[in-house]
This record gives sequence, structure tokens and C-alpha cells, in this order.
Amino acid sequence: MTAVERPLARGVVARYAIGSIGTGGFATLPGLVLVYYLTDTLGVSALIAGLVVTAAKVWDVVIDPWIGARSDRALARTGTRRTWMLVGAIALPAGFALTFAVPTGFTPGASAVWVFLAFLATATAFSLFQVPYIALPAELTADYDERTRLLTWRVVVLTIAILLFGAGGPEVRRAFADEHVGYLVMAIVAGLVIGAGMFVSAGTAKRSDVPPPASPVVSKPDDGYREGLRALRRSAPFRSLLGAFVLQGLATGLMLAGAQFVATWVLDSEAAVTLLFIALIAPAVLLAPVWQRVAGRIGKERGFRLASLVFTGAALSLVVLVWAPGPWVYLPVAVAGAAYAGMQSLPMAMLPDVISHDARQTGVDRAGSFGGVWTAGETAGMALGAALLTVVLALTGYIESVGAETVTQSPTAIAGIAVAFSVVPAALVLVSVVVLRAYPLRRADVNADAAASREWSTQ
Repeated sequence: MTAVERPLARGVVARYAIGSIGTGGFATLPGLVLVYYLTDTLGVSALIAGLVVTAAKVWDVVIDPWIGARSDRALARTGTRRTWMLVGAIALPAGFALTFAVPTGFTPGASAVWVFLAFLATATAFSLFQVPYIALPAELTADYDERTRLLTWRVVVLTIAILLFGAGGPEVRRAFADEHVGYLVMAIVAGLVIGAGMFVSAGTAKRSDVPPPASPVVSKPDDGYREGLRALRRSAPFRSLLGAFVLQGLATGLMLAGAQFVATWVLDSEAAVTLLFIALIAPAVLLAPVWQRVAGRIGKERGFRLASLVFTGAALSLVVLVWAPGPWVYLPVAVAGAAYAGMQSLPMAMLPDVISHDARQTGVDRAGSFGGVWTAGETAGMALGAALLTVVLALTGYIESVGAETVTQSPTAIAGIAVAFSVVPAALVLVSVVVLRAYPLRRADVNADAAASREWSTQ
């Protein structure tokens, strides 16, 4: 095995994986509680709440390709993507706390504006970290299986973070009688933990004298959007992989935003959201290494397809909540969690393969641009998932409330919550499986790219 294919050191794998404390925390907690915070504490209508969250995320979609291109430029100029990652890690905790620091007494309209501006700043800080973070695996190793190993452990940490933030965040909030205080304390604690994980992981992007394994040339783009569009146009593997991942992000974003509503109105227990997260994430933590072995046997793309089909079946079974809500729900949620581990780790392990393949075809490393488009797509999917939930809530007559105000939801609204948590995400993931059929790269293709990388690095 050559130097560039030497197994990654455990310290590198661990530090890279720790960055997913930030990814998991930021993806989970706002998705879980922000719409609910807006509708049931601040009194913002469901459609406006969805618009606030979606608009802030749309900004990410706009800025992520630009960040990716500048990350490529920084790598070419300084030999590292680290600086912007550190800026994001330092700025995010403040923005996160401000998002949940709406002063009491604000009108719903003023509250919506406050949350929008604060969450916009927070999302920008997260993108400064996340875009170069996504680009790093293609540069850390050229080996097909080492990339799966690296991203598997990232997903192990990611799922643990989802559990801790998804279950622990609401518990911190409920520890305070005043909802406003509870949300603020939750945001301060969560923001500091997220920032710390991002800060540690930035160390994997330190300056190195070893050229990136993907290509001997690093691009210096002038227009991040143009680079991203070019990547989508020329790379069929990227189009199919990104399309499948965005659809699945839409499905998981919808379920994530709907979990608190399911707990409160379908299962009739706000605390049930903690059990839902435990049921979802505990199997994912345990089975992520299993998906690594599955990918080693049948290939990443087949493993990804299998995980998606299992998730589809589990999500579809949850439609029974419409007629028979009860504790049985935790079993199919656990099955979905087991599949979710593969749906996260395998496409992220396939992305470095796509980047290296493009570098071999073009002779230019554009990992940052790919990472920017990928993050924009993931962000859009998650944000639109929350927006889709609010549309369903509005169409089925969901009633908003302010603070401790008590309301009663109609059977139609409760059924809408259950359908949004089951049938709709199942359909989205099934469509993603169809899109994934166009993905062409196999192990032999990636090995050929690695061989070309070795030749470049010796020249």
C-alpha cells in the first residue's frame, strides 16, 4: 500500500468525526423545536413559521456554493481550509443563543422577524464550517474502503449527537417553568457544545505539505455558483447522488420537524419526543458499522439502496398512527433508525468518490465547490421538509397557541400530522431510490481514480 493509501490514523478519524457533533446538533435541534417554538410559544402562524425557517435556509442554498469556491481558493493559496471552519465554530454559539432569545412581550410578527435574522446569522456561521468539512474526506484519503470507514465513524458521532440534542434539548427546555427561559438556556448550552465540536474537527484541515490525493491541481474559481452548476452539468454521478440525498433530506426534515407534533397531539405526551428519538437513534448508533461491512461486500451504492428501501417500509407503516396511536410506534421507528445509519454514512462516503472521479476527468480539484453544492442541497431538503410540514398543518386546520395557552386540535389536524410523519416521507425516499439507479460509479472506477491520484502525487 502506498503512502497516500495508508490507513487513516485513529486520531484523524476521531477528530473528523467529532465535527458531526456540530452537524448533528445544528441539523437536529432547530429542525425539531424551531417551528414548534414559533407556533406554540411565540404565537406565529404555521405558514409564517415555515416561511421564516425556509427563508433562512434558502440563504444557505445561495451562499454555500460561494463558500465552497472560496474554500478551494483558500486551499490553493494557504494549503488549508481551516480558517473559515474556525470562524464558523466561533460565531455559531452566539447566533444560536440569539435565535431563542426573543424578548417576552414581542408581537408574533416582531418575534418572527427576530428569529429570522438571528437564525440567518447562525446558518451562515454553520455553512462556513460545514462546506469545507464536507470537502475534506476526498483529500484525507483516496481509498474506497477508508472513505467508508471515515464516514461511518462520522455517522456514529452524528447519530449520538442527534440523540443527545434531540432528546436532551427538549428536556432542558422543560426543566424551566418559563418557556422563554427554557428555550434560551437550551440554546446557550447547545450552541457551546456545537461550537466546541466544530472547533476540534477543524484541526483535521491543518496545513499539509502533502498534495491532496484527488488531483495535482487546485482550482481558483472566480464564481462559486458557476463552478457548482458546471459540476452538476458534467458529473452524472454527482447529479444522481445529490438528487437522492436531497429527497431523503426532505423526508427526514419533514419527520424531524413533525416529531414534536406527533408526541404532543398524536401520542398525547410532549415527553414522548424523547422516546421517539431514543428509538430512532439507538439502533443507528449500533448499526452504522454494520452498514460499513455491507458496503464492503456489495458496494456502497447497493448498500445505500437497501437502507433506503428498509426506511421506506418502516416509515410507511407509521400511517397506522391515524387510527391506532400507541407505544407500538417505537418499533418501526427503531427499524427506520437502523436504516437511517446507512442512509447517512453511505452517500457521504460516495461523495468523495464522485469528487475524485471528477478530478481525474478534468485534472482539477474542486472539492470545495462540490461540497458547497452538496451542503446547499442538503440544507434545502431539510428546510423544505419543515416547510412541507407547515403546509400540511395549515391545510388540515392546525391551531397555533401562545405560551401556556390551551387549544384543542381537530381530528383532521391530528391525522394530518400522522400522514406527514409517515406516508409523505416514505414516498419521498422511494422516489430517491429511483433517482439513485442512475449512479454509475463502482469500486473498480474508484480504484482507477486512486491509481491516477498516486501517479499525479509522484510527478
